[in-house]
Amino acid sequence: MYGKQTERAIAALSRLAEVWDGGQTRLSSIEIADNRGLPRPMVAKLLTALSQGSLVNGAPGPRGGYALARSPKEITFQQVHELFEREDTSRLCPFGGGVCGGGAPCPMHDRLVETQQSFRRYLAETTFECFRVAAQEQGHKPSSAPEHPERPRESWRAPLTRKPH
Repeated sequence: MYGKQTERAIAALSRLAEVWDGGQTRLSSIEIADNRGLPRPMVAKLLTALSQGSLVNGAPGPRGGYALARSPKEITFQQVHELFEREDTSRLCPFGGGVCGGGAPCPMHDRLVETQQSFRRYLAETTFECFRVAAQEQGHKPSSAPEHPERPRESWRAPLTRKPH
């Protein structure tokens, strides 16, 4: 649904949301990268783009760093998505490579439209406030070890390996 750049930008912003206190606390790109297990150069580049998109404020110097440009309640995933993703305007149909809109819709048309609409709602309605609440009010901290390794939680990610045909 979105690429690695967007995923990593969301991770960086989620860390800034966790420490949100009106913008007083600032974190360096290194602190954010290390906390999220992300490549430091990539996070520095992402923060520059997020700053240009008015989602974060950066300040140089010893007391510098990055903070959200406004409350996490006011920053949506859609705003991040728009910075890093291009809108796919193609009308290619997965059913025979035709173009949707010409003739009868393919067997998957309605489900694909429903999925796309659901994803757009998710982006528009999801704010970074959930990360602030989780960290500050519920005491959640990122963990590197799963609680129940014998029963891994279902992931939203695609499987890393393909099954043989």
